[in-house]
Order: sequence, then structure tokens, then C-alpha cells
Amino acid sequence: MSNSSTNNDFKVVAVTNQKGGVGKTTTTINLSAALVELGKKVLIIDLDPQGNASTGLGIDYEQRNLTVYDVLLAEAAISSAILPTSMEGLDIVPSTVDLSSADIELIKTSNHSTALSRALVDDKTLAGNYDFIFVDCPPSLSLLTINAMVVSDSVLIPLQSEFFALEGLSQLMLSVREVRKSVNTGLRFEGVVLTMFDRRNNLSQQVEKDARENLGELVFKTVIPRNVRVSEAPSHSVPVLTYEPRSRGAQAYRRLAKEFLKNNKSI
Repeated sequence: MSNSSTNNDFKVVAVTNQKGGVGKTTTTINLSAALVELGKKVLIIDLDPQGNASTGLGIDYEQRNLTVYDVLLAEAAISSAILPTSMEGLDIVPSTVDLSSADIELIKTSNHSTALSRALVDDKTLAGNYDFIFVDCPPSLSLLTINAMVVSDSVLIPLQSEFFALEGLSQLMLSVREVRKSVNTGLRFEGVVLTMFDRRNNLSQQVEKDARENLGELVFKTVIPRNVRVSEAPSHSVPVLTYEPRSRGAQAYRRLAKEFLKNNKSI
């Protein structure tokens, strides 16, 4: 499958939810790691000024000489900003807090919503190097998130299994449809993945029931459990699949990766 905006062989997926603390970066890191275990080559683009994906994969601040900020402002090719992680086959374009001013800088340019797309189109060295590119978006419907949607083939939405989980989801889905209508006609929903799920908790079960009733097949069958090992892994700068391979969290992300690949058989 080729990307609708870049015409490359890799698939680009925006991982987004305007609510913070829903497991967005955790899902980006661990789904990517699980896909690498299955033989895929993956690049993460850290589009969040907090830089949690970069830190969670062991990228020290001193290493971040070139970041996604430089890429968006056309001051560096995206390939020159790519750094390897401790997991072979998993690379990252890091970010720093500088990215927080990118919205202001980008709005001054003529291609403010297509800067990331341009970067991927212009850099011909990426073709053949990756199967999937995951864009870890900030927890807001900002210009950075719009850039991610414009360049992506699909949108993956982590949904926390807690009260008010579905609140705001309709606005996010509306934004996706607006981008599809105006800029990226090929953009589709990859699906919604329920995170921080506790089967002993009636609320988690109710959120799952509501999500499946409202969104149907869009909701992944795999749910990600609330698991202390998943929470601990970022402080050790590795995915949970490396930190505690047999944990419930690691096993869940492996199941999610298999389900994800089943939905993307052509890649």
C-alpha cells in the first residue's frame, strides 16, 4: 500500500487523541516494537513537544542535534534527523520543547499544513527503508496534529478506559473527516484501541461496551490492560516488550500488532 500523500512504499499512521494521558505515546512505542519483533521496519516521528517517545526510547537530549522541528521548517532533511534506538529495526525522529513554537513558525509559511508531507515527499532515501511510519501526535488538535493527518494514510486513536473517554472523540473524528475532505482524500480510520483496561472494573467494561456499540468494527478486538510493567518501561528507556517480555502489557501489544497486520495484509 502506498501513502496517499507521499507515494512511497511505507504506510504512515498518525497516533492521536487530543486528551492527554490516554496511552498515546505508550501505544506508539510498543506497537512499533511489536511490529519490529514480527520482522517489520518502523520509524517513529515524535511530533509531541514533550518528547516522551524520544525519551522513552533512550534518546538523550545531547543526541537531538537535529529534530522534527528542523524538518518541519525545511532546515533539515528528515533522513538526517533519524536516530536508531536500542531495538534494531526501530528508528525515531526525535523532538524537543522547541517544537512547541512550531505552530507559530509554521503559520507564517504557505505550506503550514503540509510541511511534514513535503518533508517525506522530498526525501527519497526513505523509500524501501521502512514498512510503517508512526507519527506520535501532541495531545491537542493543533497545527502539528493537522500536519500528521495530512501526511498519513490512517489515524489510530488510543482511548482510555475511564469516565469521559468518549467525550471529545466526535470532535477528533470530525477533524479527520475535514482533512479527508479538504487535503488528504485517502485518509481513513485505522481504528480505536482501548488502553488502561481493567476487566475487574465495571467502568472499563462499560466504556468498552459503549465504544463497540458506537464505533463497531473500528474498535480493535485487542485491549491493552492497565499494567505496572507498561508504566515502568519508559523510565528504563525501552519498550515494555524489552523491559518485561512476558508481562500482560507486552503480550497485549503483540496481539495488537498481529491484529494490525491482519488489517494491513498488503504491507
